[in-house]
Amino acid sequence: MTFDHHGATTLSDAFDLLARHGDDAYLLAGGTSFVLLYQQGLIRPGHVIGLRGVPELRGIHRDGQGHLRIGATTTHRQAETSAVVRAHCPALAETFGRVATVRIRNQATVGGNLVHADPAQDPPPMLIALGAAVILASRSGVRQVELDDLFVDSLTTVIRPDEILRELVIPPLAAGTRAVYLKFLPRTADDYATVSVAAVASGGRVRVALGGAGAVPIRAHAVERAIAAGATIDDAAAAVDADIDPMSDIRGSASYKRRMARVWTARALRRVLA
Repeated sequence: MTFDHHGATTLSDAFDLLARHGDDAYLLAGGTSFVLLYQQGLIRPGHVIGLRGVPELRGIHRDGQGHLRIGATTTHRQAETSAVVRAHCPALAETFGRVATVRIRNQATVGGNLVHADPAQDPPPMLIALGAAVILASRSGVRQVELDDLFVDSLTTVIRPDEILRELVIPPLAAGTRAVYLKFLPRTADDYATVSVAAVASGGRVRVALGGAGAVPIRAHAVERAIAAGATIDDAAAAVDADIDPMSDIRGSASYKRRMARVWTARALRRVLA
């Protein structure tokens, strides 16, 4: 690997480095996505800007309005074992614990996972079902983007070149909220899912999202509408066909993924609506 590494120590420092090196710069948090993309020849930056030394990107807390806020450079292991995350939503802590192996979780970051935008990763469906958003910061200010709107295509987001993902924000949950994340793994336990499903039942509403079922993590609006209209769980799960657009790969054909999406959506709905 041939590039210059710059360790940012503040968010302002990171903005300066981005402005200085422009399109030749790459932001690095945990580095797990960077290694994959570099090995595949998909990126060849001349300058890599390390973010692990930026204090504004760290930490997990609940704010005065009850929102759970997770800094971008928080590792999956930190989120998985956080008492604050577990108190807010046990299923979210469990989802972070489903990512790869503990060795990877100790290195890979929550923000890096979202920016990488692989449609088969574990946290995005759960976060979409929880109504999460990200805070994007730049020299010109900050903006909040719902997770539903963050992903454009595989490995592509709406994040602008001058922006840095600062934190993840999960809204407060109503009393009695039920949430589940199910991951269908035909291979090893640390693999990406063939299909994954997250479902959250809260305040009389159900939100459902899937991973591995298209070019981006998908919000299953047709399933949600079917449940709201009083459909049976099996009929609502069958409606997922209208939401997904799976691609054939080493984890299954598109038709197989469609069948598994229906099966696992039904299982997730039964878990939260029982």
